Amino acid sequence: MSMSHHNLADELPEYKDAIHKLKVSDNHFAKLFHAYHDCVKQILRIEDEIEAASDFSLEDLKKRRLELKDEMVGMLSRA
Repeated sequence: MSMSHHNLADELPEYKDAIHKLKVSDNHFAKLFHAYHDCVKQILRIEDEIEAASDFSLEDLKKRRLELKDEMVGMLSRA
């Protein structure tokens, strides 16, 4: 069973209000936000052994999750 759900608002509580504002006002941020959470869901399904994937694929998903998070944090810090 996986250990963390990587909820963006839980991981970045200082940006909770800004996350909500950008989700509704910035289409690019909203797209990144949904892609991030889709990525998290897919990782959790693999880690919980609901879905099969190679270690390489899992690592790629984790890298993608980090890239999305980094881009969103950059946008949040400028907001």
